[in-house]
Amino acid sequence: MAEARVERRLAAILAADVAGYSKLMGVDEEGTLAALKASRREIIDPKIAEHRGRIVKTTGDGMLVEFVSVVDAVRCAVDIQRGMAERNFEVPTEKRIEFRIGINVGDIISDDNDIYGDGVNVAARLEALADPGGIMVSRTVHDQVRDKLSFGFEDMGEQTVKNIARPIGVHRVQISELAAPAVTKSGVVTSSSRPSIAVLPFVNMSGDPEQEYFADGIVEEIITALSHMRWLSVIARNSSFTYKGRNVDVKQVGRELGVRYVLEGSVRKAGNRVRITGQLIEAATQHHIWADRFEGSLEDVFALQDRVTESVVGAIEPSLRKAEILRGRAKPTENLDAYDCYLRAVAALYELTLEGHEVAETYLKRAIELDPHYASAKARYAYSLIFRRVQGWARPEDGATALAIAREALSEGGDDPLVLARVAMTLTYFARDNEQAVVLADRAIDLDPNSAEVLIMSAWVHCFNCVDPDKSIDQFTRAMRLSPRDPDTGRACAGLAFANLIAARDEEGLRWSQRALNEVPHLTVAHRAQILALVRMKRIDEARDTARRMMEIDPDFTITTRMPPYRDPIFRKELHAALQKLGLPE
Repeated sequence: MAEARVERRLAAILAADVAGYSKLMGVDEEGTLAALKASRREIIDPKIAEHRGRIVKTTGDGMLVEFVSVVDAVRCAVDIQRGMAERNFEVPTEKRIEFRIGINVGDIISDDNDIYGDGVNVAARLEALADPGGIMVSRTVHDQVRDKLSFGFEDMGEQTVKNIARPIGVHRVQISELAAPAVTKSGVVTSSSRPSIAVLPFVNMSGDPEQEYFADGIVEEIITALSHMRWLSVIARNSSFTYKGRNVDVKQVGRELGVRYVLEGSVRKAGNRVRITGQLIEAATQHHIWADRFEGSLEDVFALQDRVTESVVGAIEPSLRKAEILRGRAKPTENLDAYDCYLRAVAALYELTLEGHEVAETYLKRAIELDPHYASAKARYAYSLIFRRVQGWARPEDGATALAIAREALSEGGDDPLVLARVAMTLTYFARDNEQAVVLADRAIDLDPNSAEVLIMSAWVHCFNCVDPDKSIDQFTRAMRLSPRDPDTGRACAGLAFANLIAARDEEGLRWSQRALNEVPHLTVAHRAQILALVRMKRIDEARDTARRMMEIDPDFTITTRMPPYRDPIFRKELHAALQKLGLPE
């Protein structure tokens, strides 16, 4: 008797499930189930139908969907995640329904309306790698859709996953986690009711590459001033600066960063004169809302920045009171030479290398010499010494130096949220003064709730305090939403790893530590988080591999000198024991 023929076909497979579903059900079974059903009814099922998908099966919090077109599968996933982000915008973090989605394309076996095979298994493994609200696709998917879709992809390299013999090439879809834009029938990108803006790097028109730092500094000051507006979501500097040196399509920027408005411009500096031009564009329609040019002497550079900021804010919401603009305005120093040194230091610090830190330290010291009351320069100098210590570049005198200069910064610039946040981190790290640090960090957030940099530092302070890890997780997550393409995301991911480990969520801690190392392979704090997660999970051989890689990066590592300032003695002792278990030097 002839065997029944197996039905095979090529298909795009989407696997999805709810992140942290068991925890959500443990807190509120009825509310979680109702929210999940509403999400299915209002967003997920309609989007699947719109993109010609077929729901193969559902498994409580998860589902498997088949598409004929891989482009339709990815578009559907993006629409679902944006719709869910929009739905979650006002929902507390602990009650959000957030999906992880994985997409693969491959040969499948069909049997009784179900589907099987490696193509399905790989999609499920990709889903497990995705962040809550994120999408992971296989390299095959990426290669088929990369020239057909408007959003970008981040190459996550080869990943080894459970029950799949070969490593999988993985790409993360770069959709904005901020404001969750959706496309209306008219083709206009909409967001939440809260306006959002990205300030792109201004073009240096001076003809002198050495003046790049000046143009960058102008943009950073505008971003800082705009971020004080509580009604306005402002993309962080590090994300918007990923477009530096590129000819960009404003509509694409709006989609990738999830913003309603884009500000672009140029800076021309010649002798003692500076000219700043700017134009504000509605991203979806590419309509020019506002354009202007400002000229003046270098002595008036702060007034020029203020005029640009006022004009942008006024164009977005004419009814905004000028008092709001004045409150967001901060003159860091009246000494232009000191300000010039400060801008050069900031540019060097963003390199995240020892050489960059040494260059930055020289400029920051010079800025403080030129203006002995320059609180921003002092706070940034103190904060830079933390990263030196974390990375194993510290000198014996760094702790005392950092504390002394941080306290000066606090007395001279205690109303500046970035000063407060950097001082809070310094007190936590070098003085173990968690209580005062938390007070300062919370005050910084009150003053500037839209600064990704302030949020990250505050989140670390609360993480070290070990009292409320969920607050740290919320702040790290908000920071990453404000800066979705930040090249310095690694440190936020490392913070999420430790916060989850403090909350005894070991798998989440491991996942975030790996994400951090994917972003910044030499980030030693992420290695330590990964070691603790792996030791807890009794994966000792993998923990030893991580320890070996860390020691290659930081050969002078000792447990005592690198122990972070966690307030909880039990957690600190456990971390010490995990490192000790692997034979790392005391």
